[in-house]
Amino acid sequence: MNYKPILIVAGEPNSIFLEIFFKSIQANHYKSPLIIIASKELLEQQMKKLGFFFEINTIDQNFIKFNLLDNKKINLINVKYEFKSCFEKISSKSNDYIKKSFEVALKIIKQNKLSKLINGPISKKSFLKGKTLGITEYLAKKTKKNNKVVMLIFNNKLAVSPITTHLALKDVHKQISKPKIYLHVKLITEFYKKKFNKKPKIAITGLNPHCESNFKNCEEEAIIIPAIKKLKLKKFNVDGPYPADTIFIKEYLRNFDVIIGMYHDQVLSPMKALFNFDAINITLGLPFTRISPDHGPNSSMLGKNLSDPKSLIQALKFLDK
Repeated sequence: MNYKPILIVAGEPNSIFLEIFFKSIQANHYKSPLIIIASKELLEQQMKKLGFFFEINTIDQNFIKFNLLDNKKINLINVKYEFKSCFEKISSKSNDYIKKSFEVALKIIKQNKLSKLINGPISKKSFLKGKTLGITEYLAKKTKKNNKVVMLIFNNKLAVSPITTHLALKDVHKQISKPKIYLHVKLITEFYKKKFNKKPKIAITGLNPHCESNFKNCEEEAIIIPAIKKLKLKKFNVDGPYPADTIFIKEYLRNFDVIIGMYHDQVLSPMKALFNFDAINITLGLPFTRISPDHGPNSSMLGKNLSDPKSLIQALKFLDK
């Protein structure tokens, strides 16, 4: 059986990603050929500093013979990046390198009709500079899927999805809408049906503490409850709104496959408390499956060789089919 390759954009060069990549390929055998898009010089230097030893197969992005690839060596598409030390502080210096890496990946995906992409973390402050909220939105814009994608943080036991992503709390209430709730439920239901042949049970949280507010036209009454009623009429398996401070109690969790929350930390904080790094970030709605490990650059751990590769291993296993 021929397995389609998994493209991997290494992302921020001054992050722990290459370390966890080395650990991931050392610990597991993947059937799908892995192709990493990164600086060859940086990869070689970090490998040496961290004590890993892999041969590198440098390939031409314009002439890739996918049927000849395996994982006996690291399959690398080299993107040049100038640096003084292989462990530096994050800065805008790496922006062109990251942009070029994504451009190469998207070009290869489009030309070869590939469907599997993993990207390492980036610094939103340095790379995105407020132009988009995160890589979820960055890739949506690049593929002309603006406002049509959904972030799903997935574990086999539970997944969560925030209606708004990397927004300041003061702006969250302005961005909650019925169409966004509909889109999340629709794409998540389609994902579970296609991937697991099941109709997921979805809980939706409120925005305000205890799902109530002293203000007129609170979001629960004006937006969330009407959206849930309409989704139920359309036979989606949804319920709520639930107070976010109790929905993650174990007795409730066993009743649901997915919890949709109103903002990022409302659902990601308890998710990480429950599963640590044993979860992956999947973007639904793109022309391909995009996954990223559920952690940031974590530059404070750079070069220490102490980072947990579990999230990247789960991402690779998820796509290795």
